[in-house]
Amino acid sequence: MGRGLLWGAGVLAALFLLAPIVAILPLSFSAGSFLLYPLPGVSLRWYRDFFASDFWLPALWNSLLVGGAASALATALGTPAAFGLWRMRGAARAVALGVVLAPMVVPVIVVAVALLLAFGPVGLVATHAGLIVAHAALGAPFVVVTVLASLEGFDPVQLRAAAACGAGPVRAFLRVCLPQIAPGVAAGAVFAFATSLDEVVVALFIAGPAQRTLPRQMFAGLNDQISLTTAAAAAMLVGLSVLLLLVVAWLQARARRRSHARDALSPRSS
Repeated sequence: MGRGLLWGAGVLAALFLLAPIVAILPLSFSAGSFLLYPLPGVSLRWYRDFFASDFWLPALWNSLLVGGAASALATALGTPAAFGLWRMRGAARAVALGVVLAPMVVPVIVVAVALLLAFGPVGLVATHAGLIVAHAALGAPFVVVTVLASLEGFDPVQLRAAAACGAGPVRAFLRVCLPQIAPGVAAGAVFAFATSLDEVVVALFIAGPAQRTLPRQMFAGLNDQISLTTAAAAAMLVGLSVLLLLVVAWLQARARRRSHARDALSPRSS
């Protein structure tokens, strides 16, 4: 009975979280012009309007460009940071980890104001570079968390063995450690991309007219007028988010299979 109650509570919580998403998706296929149920008909007119618009397409390309670049930068910074934190011990590790993960717990509006004050004097406001750096700062903690989780299953004896064979620290990391934690690195990159794709508050503060991302454009569209093209854009964002979650799940399953295979081939298991 306790297990049934737990499952029931979980299903109710999932339905509560998914209800707004499920409600908006059919509206993107409405043949009408208002947020109205029941639907007056089914049509793809709002998707055609999205892809034929000079208002929405640049925002989509900006989101993909900024998200891809921010994900790459966050991965390049977060992976060595996670490795360094993994090697640290004692109270210093807890302090360093708290600093690195601060963007995950500090309110986004505080981060946005701080970035605006920091980027203004150096000319990074209203530039693609500034938005990429800002989104990379928001995505790097997710890379650190996933890479740290992957490193928990890595045996550090392998690094000492590589050093005994003449490999330097960088070469040992690239040739021995990185191939084994690659699924965690890739999952962190996907999370960083998803974070950039959904972010709107920082974009409102530091992005200019030429750097409008899709979430910011949706926010502006809702302020100007309620158009069902916004629902179509929301549906595409939901689809991209689901696709990214499936990629993460596939990477995690692949990592588990590789871990089980290494355990089966290790001398201790025999």
